[in-house]
Amino acid sequence: MDFTYNEEQSMFADSVRRLVADGFSFEQRRKRAKQQGLDKQAWQSLADLGVAGLLVPAEYEGFGESPSTLVLIQSELGRGLVAEPVIPSAVMATALILNSGNEQIKTDCLPAMAAGEMVCALAYLEPDQRNQFAPVSTQAAASTDGFVLNGKKKLVWQGSSADKLIVSAVLNGETALLLVPADAAGLALQDYPTIDGYRCANIQFDNVAVPAAALIAKGKAADQAIAMAIDYGITAICAHAAGAMERLTEITTDYLRTRQQFGRPLADFQALQHRLADMLLHKELAVSMAYVAATALGETDPDERNRLLSSAKVKVAEAGRFVGESAVQMHGGIGMTDELDVGDYFKRLRYTDFLLGDTDFHLSRLEAIFDRE
Repeated sequence: MDFTYNEEQSMFADSVRRLVADGFSFEQRRKRAKQQGLDKQAWQSLADLGVAGLLVPAEYEGFGESPSTLVLIQSELGRGLVAEPVIPSAVMATALILNSGNEQIKTDCLPAMAAGEMVCALAYLEPDQRNQFAPVSTQAAASTDGFVLNGKKKLVWQGSSADKLIVSAVLNGETALLLVPADAAGLALQDYPTIDGYRCANIQFDNVAVPAAALIAKGKAADQAIAMAIDYGITAICAHAAGAMERLTEITTDYLRTRQQFGRPLADFQALQHRLADMLLHKELAVSMAYVAATALGETDPDERNRLLSSAKVKVAEAGRFVGESAVQMHGGIGMTDELDVGDYFKRLRYTDFLLGDTDFHLSRLEAIFDRE
């Protein structure tokens, strides 16, 4: 995969950086984090720039960009800690629908998603699950004109912002994916904030009826579509975290140059210079691993694909923890306060470890792969 960016990609990234600087400031982010549901103005500004349709092919009125462009744009969004449903909808839900093989769903959803008119969220995790991706207790039963859905889902990423929910369920003993309106009768949603500035939802389905056309995929096709969504999500998270590390390193560097102790800038002290150099190294490692994750999306061998993705996820989480902790420590007591956005970056980076499989899960997956070799 070619990661040499052309002029068009660079201009796209510059436009995103300007938009983030103007519309996603510290105060604006804090305000939106307290609100339930979608900030339509903020979301539309991203969609108008092309972020919502980045991965949507041109035939469905999107831009059809490659994973390399995904890394570039997610890095810019990570710099600004953008918490709109870009990864849940524009990345994961889009990748799932694209790889479902359901042409009618693609035609119905992808153009609207690319235009910012529809937001989708993936509801796959159940109350008793942690790192599993397959449904167990959520059940779908065939009815005379479609399906009836019963069960619970937790930690639905940006669930309250979604117009449609992609719900995994067990149908006749195999996985099925159903497109469910967020306002469907019998659906109860509980929204809540997470420590990193995002919002999630717990959702209960009590005899939720959907038409037969709501079936996105079932069986092996459904399992593969979920796996593809997770893989794209991991890549986006790695790039997002790398961008956050880059910005946090810049913030810390500026602080050390400005803050004085004993009549000298803190940046003059060798111990802090060494720590800052370590932050830069960890940031660069995270950037490289984001590219590794993007490369994995083109792998056809499942073990090699998972090896690259899990390796990237583990190393980015490790780098994020180091950069975040170092930034807080070098800001001293003020680094622990809520008045600075240093804490916001630290929380986002720390939470990266737990999204789409924590470090323990990915290390276990790597161990299983190496045992098979």
